[in-house]
Amino acid sequence: MILQTDYAAAINKLRKEKNAVILAHYYQTGDIQDIADCVGDSLALAQWAARTEADVIVLCGVHFMGETAKILSPGKKVLVPDAAAGCSLADSCPADEFEAFIKQHPGHTVVSYVNTTAAVKALTDVVVTSTNARKIIEHFPADEKLIFGPDRNLGNYINSVTGRRMTLWDGACHVHEQFSAEKILALKKEYPQAELIAHPECKRPVLLMADFIGSTAALLNHTVRSSGTQFIVATESGVIHEMRKRNPAKTFLPAPPNDSTCACNECNFMRLNTMEKLYRCLRDEQPEITVDEAIREKAVRPILRMLELS
Repeated sequence: MILQTDYAAAINKLRKEKNAVILAHYYQTGDIQDIADCVGDSLALAQWAARTEADVIVLCGVHFMGETAKILSPGKKVLVPDAAAGCSLADSCPADEFEAFIKQHPGHTVVSYVNTTAAVKALTDVVVTSTNARKIIEHFPADEKLIFGPDRNLGNYINSVTGRRMTLWDGACHVHEQFSAEKILALKKEYPQAELIAHPECKRPVLLMADFIGSTAALLNHTVRSSGTQFIVATESGVIHEMRKRNPAKTFLPAPPNDSTCACNECNFMRLNTMEKLYRCLRDEQPEITVDEAIREKAVRPILRMLELS
């Protein structure tokens, strides 16, 4: 029986014994972020997975992130602390329905957000993250016909800043959909000096109010560079842990969701991962992520193209 306070020591021991690397998304709880070898957004985690020499990759995030790591590192064992840690955005885009959507729009280049299953990536020409989406979209000729899926809010935002008219799949992230523009306005009145920083997966009314829009990593970096001392953060509140570590003298306020019972907005899937599950995952080398090799061979190409363009 391991005490809660001893999990870190046990995890570190197993990590060394098994030559394992722990990758954690910014939306994980602070204790998992603190023990990880790499903490980052989807792009950073994909880049780490592509170059690590570890025998075992433990991906503390959600299922599609584990799949991405396995796609890039097929010879390594890829583990996740909780196999039930899914993604509402990935779930909003079933591969069979997305394939039918593509067939309804012949002659289009398919651009898929990284928040998708391996099967959807296998139908894709190039994958993007919120960090590099604009850059990659602007890589294509202005008249190229593009399908973008699955996040309609990110797609609309990219259309607005590039002047494109991409055909959008109608999907969304349940966390970023839930921010309340009305409550954010009330919070800004209470903290008039606070900057509103928002992830482009947020709805348009929130983005129109934002002082800065960017990916998770871009939001974090902005808080370091900005001369401001107060920030209202409109993305999953887990990233505030790293923001406070890098900016101990600054104040960070989670943007409120529509749910009146909660003052912050957390992804219930991300929060399924715990230190105990991380320990058991390393100890038992389960749950393991597997990807059908035929799917993997198709899915790796658009990811590698993204990494080349990034």
